[in-house]
Amino acid sequence: MSKNIPELFGCMVFNDDVMRERLPKEVYKSLTRTVATGKQIDPSIADVVANAMKDWAVEKGATHYTHWFQPLTGVTAEKHDAFISPVGACKVVMEFSGKELIRGESDASSFPSGGLRATFEARGYTAWDPASYAFVKDGTLYIPTAFCSYTGEALDAKTPLLRSMDAISTQALRILRIFGDHTTRRVDVNVGAEQEYFIIDKAMYDRRPDLVFAGRTLFGAPAPKGQELEDHYFGPLKTRIAAFMTDLDEALWRMGINAKTKHNEVAPAQHELAPIYANANIAVDQNLLVMEFMKKIAEKHGLVCLLHEKPYAGVNGSGKHNNWSLTANGKNLLDPGKTPGENMQFLLILAAVLKAVDDYQELLRVSVAYAGNDHRLGANEAPPAIISVFVGEELSALIDSIVDGKTYRGAKTAMMDLGIPTIPVFRKDTTDRNRTSPLAFTGNKFEFRMPGSSQNIALPNTVLNTAVAESFRQFADVLEKAEDTDAALAGLLKETFAAHRRILFDGNGYSADWEREAARRGLRNLKNSVEAFRTFTEEKNIRLFSSFGVMSEVEMRSREEIFFENYTKIINIEALTMLEMAARDYIPAVERYIADVADTAAKKLAVCPDVSCAVEKDIVRRLSELNGQAYGAVQRLRALESEAAGVENVRDRAECYCSRVLPVMRELRAAVDGMEELTSARYWPVPTYGDMMFRV
Repeated sequence: MSKNIPELFGCMVFNDDVMRERLPKEVYKSLTRTVATGKQIDPSIADVVANAMKDWAVEKGATHYTHWFQPLTGVTAEKHDAFISPVGACKVVMEFSGKELIRGESDASSFPSGGLRATFEARGYTAWDPASYAFVKDGTLYIPTAFCSYTGEALDAKTPLLRSMDAISTQALRILRIFGDHTTRRVDVNVGAEQEYFIIDKAMYDRRPDLVFAGRTLFGAPAPKGQELEDHYFGPLKTRIAAFMTDLDEALWRMGINAKTKHNEVAPAQHELAPIYANANIAVDQNLLVMEFMKKIAEKHGLVCLLHEKPYAGVNGSGKHNNWSLTANGKNLLDPGKTPGENMQFLLILAAVLKAVDDYQELLRVSVAYAGNDHRLGANEAPPAIISVFVGEELSALIDSIVDGKTYRGAKTAMMDLGIPTIPVFRKDTTDRNRTSPLAFTGNKFEFRMPGSSQNIALPNTVLNTAVAESFRQFADVLEKAEDTDAALAGLLKETFAAHRRILFDGNGYSADWEREAARRGLRNLKNSVEAFRTFTEEKNIRLFSSFGVMSEVEMRSREEIFFENYTKIINIEALTMLEMAARDYIPAVERYIADVADTAAKKLAVCPDVSCAVEKDIVRRLSELNGQAYGAVQRLRALESEAAGVENVRDRAECYCSRVLPVMRELRAAVDGMEELTSARYWPVPTYGDMMFRV
């Protein structure tokens, strides 16, 4: 560690402390007022801020600046411009204007637009987001920005998120006013994104075309040992992993990212990083940086970071647990306090979240729908595709008492005594945790456990914010008109909990019984991404987003188009990769092994005609059968992939890939994996699961 941590932390960020030091007092006040209230920035201060930002960045070694934005690709984008400006024929000065800070231009046609922009309609704009701090990285000043088309439609993930944060703040303030809070000016959404990931040795990664092209292993027989001994979880860090994590922590701390917790996860070679909470907008930006730094720093250690949701079949996949809460003046509005049964404000906010999740369960499912996540959901501690909420025994009992009109006695505080004198007695939580719940209340926040590890979490938070804003709006409309607020509140709580109690579930989300029970309750079971995508532009969802100005119908339909298009491209890449690997690597390798085994049998018989060749015959027979199955699957997959790629309508194309191409891909994998178990390691052309997961 090159510096002590307090000195190191945030040293590459143009944060509040830096702005207070470098900006004139009135400019600083104007800028912070803009951020605090969500109001429009005063254009007259732009040049002053830009110059101060440039001077600071140059001192940090920056020569360029970039408007850093989040197009609908799932990753970030940047175009670097130098600060230099010519002075005469042979000299330059370093300049950066307010105009360059506030607005940039990018080629919008080269990013996904869902039909909003034609190829010849190229112009798009990036616009400075002053609510997210600028930072210096690799000699460039990065300025977080929104991204829109020439005609004003949002072409990014940040813009709807910011709009949703304004929407929930506006409606939450109405709720706070009802409870007598007239001083809070803004309600903030706080997010903490726990990031799971796998690490693999780079030399092995380079020998796996499926990892290189698709991010996951499209083939691979199980290793003799997986995660069944549960010995990797929270286990000691291997030397290379510890060194990687140390460098990662330092890099993130320099960027002002509160990387707090690191540990081994359940699957071999799987790990997790958890940050401290931040404002949702900043948390999204920082999580994108976390993923970028994980990849870059892993390479420096001869490693590769795998962020795919399911890089290895049969073991835990990787998610991104999205911890979501609301704060007002630093107070957590989801903290139930010691007596939640008497905390009416908390109960109303809890009711609003349950109502939002129930009313817009399809939207939440769409927000995490992605080809990679389809392989993860529903197994190995990942939540199922059916949306439900876990609130624990105490709150479940409290909700039941409100609905049933009974007195709530409250949960007794239990103490945990291990019976060892030297170990302190400590207070026990009033409820256990449910690891299969899609959305779990965990004491003072909701943990949305469905997002995939590679996804930008902007959309899940946009959906949560907007859906809860709608609940707040409906509640405020009722309570603001009530003559007897207490009676209206009691009635509203009872009515809401009764209507939406069906979304509560604290059992095993993987069981067939839950699928049947969920169907009986009327909950949607959207088993794959294609099914989920089709619900995005349902009328109630369009009405929700458009009523708050979070997304227009045009913006929603463009995103729906992108969802389908992205899905087809991913499956297309995976299918083509499987075809190449099977035809050029696996089938020829197995044929060579079959030939050598057959040759060995022939030589044995030539020397000793009565010797048994049962082993060789069995190997040749079984491998020949499997190789024939693999070859047949290759032929069918090639034809089906070509057919699917030629389907003109993108929705029908996605359905074709999902229902027809994927099953044949699974057939091909089964045949190849079967051959791997019978083929000599000397002939197998790629590293195995055992190699990749245990030799890091």
